[in-house]
Amino acid sequence: MSSFTVLPAEGGLRGRLRVPGDKSISHRALLLSALAAGPSRISGLSDGADVVATRRAVESFGAQVTEDASDLIVEGGDRHEPDTVIDVGNSGTGIRLMTGWAATLDGLSVLTGDRSIARRPMGRVVAPLQMMGARIDGRAGATLPPLVVRGGRLRGLDYELPVPSAQVKGAVLLAGVGADGPTTVREKLPTRAHTEQMLATCGIRVESDGAGAITVHPGQVQPVDWAVPGDPSQAAFWVVAACLVPDSDLIIERVYVGPHRAGFLDVLRRMGADVELVDLDPTTTVADIRARTSSLTATEVGGAEIPGLIDEIPALAVAASAAAGTTIFRDAAELRVKESDRIESMVTALTAVGAHVAGRPDGLEVRGSDRPLTGGQVDSMGDHRVAMSLAVAGLTGTAPVRIDGWESVATSYPRFEEDMHRCQTP
Repeated sequence: MSSFTVLPAEGGLRGRLRVPGDKSISHRALLLSALAAGPSRISGLSDGADVVATRRAVESFGAQVTEDASDLIVEGGDRHEPDTVIDVGNSGTGIRLMTGWAATLDGLSVLTGDRSIARRPMGRVVAPLQMMGARIDGRAGATLPPLVVRGGRLRGLDYELPVPSAQVKGAVLLAGVGADGPTTVREKLPTRAHTEQMLATCGIRVESDGAGAITVHPGQVQPVDWAVPGDPSQAAFWVVAACLVPDSDLIIERVYVGPHRAGFLDVLRRMGADVELVDLDPTTTVADIRARTSSLTATEVGGAEIPGLIDEIPALAVAASAAAGTTIFRDAAELRVKESDRIESMVTALTAVGAHVAGRPDGLEVRGSDRPLTGGQVDSMGDHRVAMSLAVAGLTGTAPVRIDGWESVATSYPRFEEDMHRCQTP
């Protein structure tokens, strides 16, 4: 297990950063390109280990992937049963999307991952796919990985999500592309819409009734040249850091700020943060985000906004620790089944560096203070988002913060340390 020590920022965070490509879009671009009959080009792909694992997976299923400068060329359309177990590493998105994607293949696939993945609940994905006719087995009655997927000959389905989840929605819609008729997913609360939007871009007929029902019709995915924008979940760490570190004025370039992905900005604005979108492209919903030092006040975060910012709550909890008043995060029980139990991980770690934070069954309660956080030794619990949130806490504190389990950051943001130093260079 590796450690990383973050020193308090001596000056403001300034300049311009470009975060890795959006991880959610990167996974889907690889999977759809591998389905397409012909070559697709992907630029801006995330360089995190999670996405590297998905690249290796589609290669095992028969896609030819080559590099052209900083782009990838994916030659798809010739999928076959893999001759090896597919290892998704630490990627919950990867294993859930791939379960639906593999269910359309007439053959057997075995999907596994690291120790964190072995604890990730899969029943919510497996149940609708089994209704479609996929034969899926796994630990604990096919509710835990590894999963064995025997696919092909799927039926269309009309399915209401019991829990808001873009990953489950995406898995079912991907399976619907290979079904014998339309597949509809109904969601009570809207979640990120990457799967349906990208399927439509690939020539698949997609319909939305505007009331939470998304229908895909079976068809042949067409090759597309994908330009992956910056990941808003990664940008959130720098936005929060710039709001908290005195004398900061930081721009994070070309970030995806589309529906259900930029909710963290709405929360920070409610708290009084000085954040703005610059050079917004309305056709791609990509913009630069400018963040400056701000005085924050507490807010409540919950309800319909949670699915659109669930991954950013650890960073927002750090912001709340410096806000006047008590911030409540509720309706976020999903945090307990991420790479770690993020509620307990953040309570333990932030308390260790002087924050006033308590766990709730479905979230967090953070009492802000005008006194800076202190230093100390904390454990990320092998969770990349917890680790980077604690790095933000370290930048805003009064003494060094040593973060154990730092190697987890490589799953999504391998150059985080480099970018941290870059924005502090005079």
